Amino acid sequence: MTGMNGRIIRGVAGFYYVLADDAAVYECKARGSFRNEKLRPVVGDYVTISVTSPSDMEGSIDSVAPRKNELLRPLCANVDQALILFAVRNPEPSAILLDRMLLAMEMQNIPAAIAFNKSDLGSGPELAALAEIYRASGYPVHFLSIREGMGLSELMEILRGKTTVLCGPSGVGKSSLSNFLQKEVTMEVGEISKKLRRGKNTTRHAALLAVGEGTYLMDTPGFSAFEAGDLAPEDLRFYYPEFASYEGKCRYGGCLHDREPECAVRDAVQEGKIPEIRYGNYRTLLAELRDREKRRY
Repeated sequence: MTGMNGRIIRGVAGFYYVLADDAAVYECKARGSFRNEKLRPVVGDYVTISVTSPSDMEGSIDSVAPRKNELLRPLCANVDQALILFAVRNPEPSAILLDRMLLAMEMQNIPAAIAFNKSDLGSGPELAALAEIYRASGYPVHFLSIREGMGLSELMEILRGKTTVLCGPSGVGKSSLSNFLQKEVTMEVGEISKKLRRGKNTTRHAALLAVGEGTYLMDTPGFSAFEAGDLAPEDLRFYYPEFASYEGKCRYGGCLHDREPECAVRDAVQEGKIPEIRYGNYRTLLAELRDREKRRY
């Protein structure tokens, strides 16, 4: 048996497809010892494999390297950054859904950038208003039109050399963006096995797409809804970057920036230093977390 290193690019029904150092994809099963260790390989894992059948491109996963991070929904690992894709129009962007996605990334300590597709459908002032909201919150904002080919070369520079998880609601152009980026691939990644091709349309699972040398896109169908896990209401404020400079300046220690008097964050909202829509979404999420905590007890 030949051993080599690789990375899991897809996992379906107990089979893991590993892009190995020889630029070929092997269909692998995880060794039984992983069950005893309660370790489940996931897409994005760096692994070592033993090739059990070179002719059938089959092997087994021998070990999984320690993970830099891990997302639970969808299940994937070793992500460098997130690209949150929305559309300027058709469908209209949902500010609360965008905030939920940003929160999910903040909780995992994964840097996030925001891209608005179909920017050719929006007016200059409309785009400027969107940019102002999220850039004021500390997030890079990019505008593109996949249909018109606008902003794509600049976007590729952001992705280059990193593993980026792509997320966003249906209809915003995630598939179109993935298809475009894969067309631009110039590196040789070998022939994908026929078994992997058969699973190509299994859209319920995350898949790691090679879109350049050392550049991967984590395609995550259905990655559009998030829950805050075990996040306590009093901790939510720490995941809004624009609140950071006001922490400790409120009248009351531990201020939740909700209805408390002499709140520095609320003052900043009134002064236009924090976008009202972001603050409104914060209060909505805070109410949800409080309600969940009440129901729990």
